[in-house]
Amino acid sequence: MGNNLDVKKAKVLEIKEKMEKAQGMVFAKYQGLTVEEDTELRKKLREAGIEYKVYKNTLTTLAAKELGLDGIVSFLEGPVSVAFGYEEATAPARVLNDFAKAHKKLELKAGIVEGTVFDAKGVEKLASIPSREVLIAQLLGSFKAPVSNLAYLLNAIKEKKESAEQA
Repeated sequence: MGNNLDVKKAKVLEIKEKMEKAQGMVFAKYQGLTVEEDTELRKKLREAGIEYKVYKNTLTTLAAKELGLDGIVSFLEGPVSVAFGYEEATAPARVLNDFAKAHKKLELKAGIVEGTVFDAKGVEKLASIPSREVLIAQLLGSFKAPVSNLAYLLNAIKEKKESAEQA
């Protein structure tokens, strides 16, 4: 009996460590997915650098409560998987949301980003936030536009002066 308790304590510790390390997590109901669909989902998550696990809800509940994430407990009913995003907070939401659009059996239940719990609608909104790389590219593009316009303007003034000098 004591050995089983030790295994459960170790699992709770593992879940807790993953929750602490993750920038974002998404919980989903996966029941009804075929083996092929589940394999496809796991492949997409792996390619995005997201860890995907299925734990007993009671163990996940214990870990969440130890971390003060009690708000997630009400979503831990039935078969629930969790996707941990360690590098980008919104990546799990994006990948799971895109997959859920094509595979109706996958149901988003909730998510956590930086300690804030979101319901399924909140996870869908998180999924609409572009990746960090896209946001950086957009920011750099917005910096570049005024500089480019200034360069074109200065070049036009220079060309106008040169044409006036030649005339």
